[in-house]
Amino acid sequence: MGLSIPHLLVVLAIVVLVFGTKRLKNVGADLGDAIKGFRNAVKESEEAEEAEEAKAITQLYQEELSGDLIGKADHTKA
Repeated sequence: MGLSIPHLLVVLAIVVLVFGTKRLKNVGADLGDAIKGFRNAVKESEEAEEAEEAKAITQLYQEELSGDLIGKADHTKA
């Protein structure tokens, strides 16, 4: 037995009467700011992970490239 639309409307009306529209507006704004902050933190975390991954790949590529150059130099001496 879930809550139906009329039940939710009654609850909403009681909440508006108890808290008032101004306080509910402030709560809504605070909630929106919190969600925005959470999204920004997740985005920054993902960007940091991607940057670390790109750095690691670049380092591996450079190591492989320098290894190939050393290997080629050894073959030319032989």
